[in-house]
Amino acid sequence: MKTINCAIGASLMLTVSSIMGIADDNDNASAVVSEKQAVVDKAPWGDFLTYYTGTTFGSKDGLAGVAVIKAGMEIHPPHIHSEEEYMMVLEGEGSWHLNGKDFEAKSGDMLYAKPWDIHGITNTGDKPLKFVVWKWNTKGKPAPQNHK
Repeated sequence: MKTINCAIGASLMLTVSSIMGIADDNDNASAVVSEKQAVVDKAPWGDFLTYYTGTTFGSKDGLAGVAVIKAGMEIHPPHIHSEEEYMMVLEGEGSWHLNGKDFEAKSGDMLYAKPWDIHGITNTGDKPLKFVVWKWNTKGKPAPQNHK
């Protein structure tokens, strides 16, 4: 099985931020980003579409995107990081890895990984595996008064 590291650079953050507009305090503004506006990073393992990256009201470094992994490949081996992360399979089939165990991954399944939990996904099928990913580190900001 081939593995390739995925690196999303600062240029993606600037491009997506310019598409969406930036709030006064440098947080991403509320916006809708179409698939045509997403920044596409092509890699040997497949494509990564970045919809949002950067800071938000409550996160200091968020990422929301869609990955399309070619058959028999993975973006990178199971890994850990400080961000919380959700991943949801939209199409295809594969294998989740979570804290030393492997589980079947199929359309409609969602994984949540706490900070520092080892996790990953591999396309074990013969068609592309498409999943959505959201990950972030919190700023520790309290919710606004009217949203508690």
